[in-house]
Amino acid sequence: MGQVAQQAAQVLYQHRLVSTRQLHRLVTPHHTRTEYLRRQLHTLREAGFAGVVGRRTTGQTELLWWLTEKGAQAVEAVGLLQQRPYRMSPEAALGPLQEHTLAVVDTGAAFVEHARRLDHECGPLDWSPEIAHYYRDEARPGEELCLVPDAVLNYVHTEARQRTLLTFFIEVDRTQMTIARLAQKLHAYAAYHAYAPQPPTAKGARGPRRQATMPAWRSRYPVFPRLLMVLTGASEERLARRIADLRSLAASDPVLATTALRAGVTTLNQLRARGPFEQVFTPVLGNAEPVNAWLPGPLASVS
Repeated sequence: MGQVAQQAAQVLYQHRLVSTRQLHRLVTPHHTRTEYLRRQLHTLREAGFAGVVGRRTTGQTELLWWLTEKGAQAVEAVGLLQQRPYRMSPEAALGPLQEHTLAVVDTGAAFVEHARRLDHECGPLDWSPEIAHYYRDEARPGEELCLVPDAVLNYVHTEARQRTLLTFFIEVDRTQMTIARLAQKLHAYAAYHAYAPQPPTAKGARGPRRQATMPAWRSRYPVFPRLLMVLTGASEERLARRIADLRSLAASDPVLATTALRAGVTTLNQLRARGPFEQVFTPVLGNAEPVNAWLPGPLASVS
C-alpha cells in the first residue's frame, strides 16, 4: 500500500468512521483535488481492508469509510497505535451514531487545520475517541461511575521558543440532548476532577481510613484537561440560547460552583471558521466574555 493509503488506514482505525471529505482535510490537504486519495481508498477496499457506505447530503452522495476486521488487524500488526477493541460494521456505519461520529471528526479536524496554519502541532492521530475515566461521586455513594469524553485531544502550542502541551476533553452535542443532560455531564467532569481514591486498608486494620493524597486524574495528566463543549445541529441563534441555558444550569450546581474545572462552549461553525485560539469559547462558569481555548490556569511545558 502507498503512504497515503497507510495514513488513511491509521486515521480510519483511530476514528472509526470518516468521510472522503474529512480524510482529504486530514491526510491530503496539500492536494487540490481528491482523485488520488479516492484511488488509494478504493485500493484499500479492493484488498478487503476497508468498507464504505453512502450518505446523502445536500443532494449528493458522500462516501463514509471504515476499516474491516482484516484492515484493523493489519494496522494493529504495525504497532504504531494503541489498540482499540471497537470494530465498525455496515450496520453501525448507517446507524444512529453516524452523524455524531462524523461531528467529532469534524471537531478534531478543525484543530488540525488551524495547527497547520499557525505552525503548531496537532495531527490526525492526536485525538482519541471515547477513553473511559472511572471515578466515584459523593452524591452517589457506593457506585463506580465512568466518564467517557467524546475525545481527548492533545495539542502543542508553539510561540517563539516556548512549546506548551494542551490537553482537552472534547464533548460534541448535536442538539440531541436536553440542556439538563449537558449540565449533568458538566457535573460529572467536576466530580472526576475532585475524585481521589482512598488507599487500601490492610485486612483487619482498625481506626480511621487513610485519606487519599492524589486525585485520580494525576495518574494520566500533568494538568487537568480543559473541557471544550462544541455545539452543532441547529442555527447559530438556537445554539446561542442553549449556551445561555447551559450557563444558567451550571451556575446553580453547588459542585460546579466550588470546582477548579475550566470549561468553555462554542459552536462547530465558529470553531472551524475562526479556530480554537480566537475568542470563540464562552466560559461555562463566571464571566460570559468570550475567551480562546487556553482558558485560565497553569500549563505543562514540554520543552
